[in-house]
Amino acid sequence: MKLLLDTCTFLWVILDAPRLSRQARQLFRAPDNEIYLSAASAWEISVKHALGHLPLPAPSERFVREMREAHGITSLPVDEESALHVSKLPALHRDPFDRMLVSQAIVHGLSVLTPDPLITQYPARTIW
Repeated sequence: MKLLLDTCTFLWVILDAPRLSRQARQLFRAPDNEIYLSAASAWEISVKHALGHLPLPAPSERFVREMREAHGITSLPVDEESALHVSKLPALHRDPFDRMLVSQAIVHGLSVLTPDPLITQYPARTIW
């Protein structure tokens, strides 16, 4: 299975946070699953950290890369097809990061590992 981590899911995975669902934890740890983190999530983390809304133990550009690599997560670049697909999504909310994740999931055939009820309303596969 190919899984795209929501930004909060990535942070909960690397912290082994109790908010991570049992199913999400199992899917993340399953050796046959391919796990991806979108460059849009890296962007979101960087923006929130720079604004002081997300404290991190290291600069975001180092923290995200090191944690992603340490946990065997593959980086998923933002590609043109996914960026253009955003305009086809229903206007459920305005979060550009979530909308990009949904577009990437649809374009690349990924399931989004997310607890976010707004993301589950989009026409993308979600699991929690």
